[in-house]
Amino acid sequence: MGRLFKALIFLVFLGLVALAVYAYLGDLSPDQAEVKVPVVLDVE
Repeated sequence: MGRLFKALIFLVFLGLVALAVYAYLGDLSPDQAEVKVPVVLDVE
């Protein structure tokens, strides 16, 4: 039973380390594109 808890703690720790590495090395920058939208002003 003790080995099961140690394995579970190890897997949780490994998952947190993998998440931290992905957060630092993952490319999460958004794609940039120029957007031109005509605007019609209803001025009287």
